[in-house]
Amino acid sequence: MVATLVAGLVSPISSGIGGGGFALVREGATGQVTILDFRETAPAGYDAAAAEREGAPAGMAVGVPGELAGLAELHRRWGRRSWRENVEVAAAMAEQGFAIPLHTARVLARLPKLLPGGGLSAQFAPGGTPLAAGAFARNPALGATLWKIAAQGPAGFYQGAVARSFVAAARTAGSPMTEQDLAGYKVMERKPLRARWGDRDIYTMPPPSAGGLLLLSTLGMFPPEEVKKLDPTQPEGAHLLAEIFRGWLADRFRGIGDPDRNSINLGVLLDPVRLSSRRKALDPQRTRTIEAFLQEDRGTSHFVIVDKDKNVVSLTTTVNSPWGARLYAEDIGVLLNDELNDFLPPSRATALGLPSAPGVGKPGARPPSSMMPTLVTREGQVELVAGGSGGMRIATSVTLVALGVLGGLGVEAAVKRPRVHVTPDGVLWLEPGGMSEEGKADLVRRGERVKEEEAMNAVQGVRLWPRVEAVADLRKFGEAALP
Repeated sequence: MVATLVAGLVSPISSGIGGGGFALVREGATGQVTILDFRETAPAGYDAAAAEREGAPAGMAVGVPGELAGLAELHRRWGRRSWRENVEVAAAMAEQGFAIPLHTARVLARLPKLLPGGGLSAQFAPGGTPLAAGAFARNPALGATLWKIAAQGPAGFYQGAVARSFVAAARTAGSPMTEQDLAGYKVMERKPLRARWGDRDIYTMPPPSAGGLLLLSTLGMFPPEEVKKLDPTQPEGAHLLAEIFRGWLADRFRGIGDPDRNSINLGVLLDPVRLSSRRKALDPQRTRTIEAFLQEDRGTSHFVIVDKDKNVVSLTTTVNSPWGARLYAEDIGVLLNDELNDFLPPSRATALGLPSAPGVGKPGARPPSSMMPTLVTREGQVELVAGGSGGMRIATSVTLVALGVLGGLGVEAAVKRPRVHVTPDGVLWLEPGGMSEEGKADLVRRGERVKEEEAMNAVQGVRLWPRVEAVADLRKFGEAALP
């Protein structure tokens, strides 16, 4: 809880109490796995068609935030220190000051125009000059908000003066959000997606996340003895992964949305016969479009924490894009998310032949997500608990790390290994240095459209068996600590 609140303070680029997320918790004593969904929701007055019109106001993308409600539920079930003690740590840091982390400094330097103006700009780029790593910053407005939340609990955010300020900032920017939307927010407990794969048990995120679907469908196509074929550093492996990812995007567009407002049939998407058929159709020499898969088959933060009792928490929280909606509630120090941009636009759904896709926005619905806290156990022991950040690249990144560990790599090697990703329009993205020039030319011969670009994504991973490892991704200058 403290780590989540502090991350939102020192790196509002990625997360904060104006956003939301998911958590996977495994109780060490019983092995019980619980999923909490505190994803943002669309306001009751949300209009998907209006949200995608050219020139739609930024406030239309702001979802009702769930982070504090999620932290409150985690604390209610498993907390050991008092709520006040936890929140006061972040409140004091906001008031007294904190050092700018390396990742925040890097984004400030590279994307200075994305920094919202006003108070947030004054904090992170005083006089128009972005702060460097290690520089000192304060957010007294957020500090005051957190002190109020420490004293009043989550009601200090979802009701009263803070709620009025959040809603006012959203409505000024064109959102239909009301105080009733905020006061009515609820955390949902979900049943984890679970699969037996060889001698392992996989637990991962269900809808509205599409991330777990990618991992389980990939493992459903490639048994343990074949998973090493999916090597992202080799042309054939990168191409196969790209085809798998494009098929997953088609499935995400077709079948993933808020399960409380849509009929989501994962049994069809993960049917072994269907996955076997898709595996047979993967051509090592041919690239297909996302539309072909449909026709053939009608800025985030992450923490992995393990305590002395082997209780595990894998938590992802986000405001979506860097700096979220780039809207800042000055008087309460809270950055607003732009999570509703994760809905499938109605025009895109129609173009894909999916006018009634569950991912199209609806009032009160939770947008599809790629966040996927994931757990792998073997012989009852935690072999891997992982999650990541990086928008739609979260699902591909966490899946690649899981495939590496399941294929025999250590967690550190799996996290460091170069990754590949696929954009929503089907382009294969490579990390710089991850593929030789000959390899890139080979991919082009297979029909891939190749783009090389540094990926702003990161995966955190811990294993407890057969040896203890804790790894934080250096792509975002992460740090891991073992007792």
